[in-house]
Amino acid sequence: MPARATDRRRAAVLGSPIAHSLSPALHRTAYAELGLDGWTYDRFEVDEKALPGFFETLGPGWAGLSLTMPLKRAVIPLLDGISDTAASVDAVNTVVFTQDGRRTGDNTDIPGMVAALREHGIDEVDTAAVLGAGATASSALAALARICTGEIAVYVRSAARAAEMRQWAERLGAAVRIADWDDAEQALHAPLVVSTTPAGVTDPLARAVPERPAALFDVLYDPWPTVLAARWSAYGGAVVGGLDLLVHQAVLQVEQMTGRAPAPLEAMRKAGERALAAR
Repeated sequence: MPARATDRRRAAVLGSPIAHSLSPALHRTAYAELGLDGWTYDRFEVDEKALPGFFETLGPGWAGLSLTMPLKRAVIPLLDGISDTAASVDAVNTVVFTQDGRRTGDNTDIPGMVAALREHGIDEVDTAAVLGAGATASSALAALARICTGEIAVYVRSAARAAEMRQWAERLGAAVRIADWDDAEQALHAPLVVSTTPAGVTDPLARAVPERPAALFDVLYDPWPTVLAARWSAYGGAVVGGLDLLVHQAVLQVEQMTGRAPAPLEAMRKAGERALAAR
């Protein structure tokens, strides 16, 4: 049932660390735009050990939760069910509490990535490259499996990471080629490059950006732009940033938690930009 303006409901983002999260700025803006005056959205520092106890404190006034690392897999045993999208990568970033008391999990990162790319005119590519093989890389691989018609090259640092990405590829039905990180400069010539690495890792690759780069999706939003994204943009390539992803996945979360659609994408984006500028 869609939320009413008179409803008093709670939602929050959980994770550790969590102080940096822009989610409160995005969700609170959405509630204001939708006229949901009784709704609140907070942030809580919660790690894997504390998560079960936190769930025990949640009463009937809760509408949903946003989850960041390290909780996206730890939450699954606490739920009554998860969506096929979340199951495809064993990761939940959204929990919705239904009126009958059920707690269901979803993953809005994957469709959020697809939506962010689509907003920049990237609907389909014949090949792609992924830099990194951490938790975000599995979601990136799932998103690329929806829009890439050919091979996806994944550049990794270790044999263990390579094995993990091969497992995800098989599970997702994606055509993946594992490549060594030492050859990561080759990735920059792909029609679409998705960087999923922590801040600073791709800085050395900036010197190898081709003169006419295609499209880069860098999932970081702070600091922004990254060295790689700045060089890419300077050379005229299309750049999709982490804020694009954050806003699009948050739009889907708001719609699921409140039952109101469409969520105010542009207002939420501007709220995220203001919050980043204030740091």
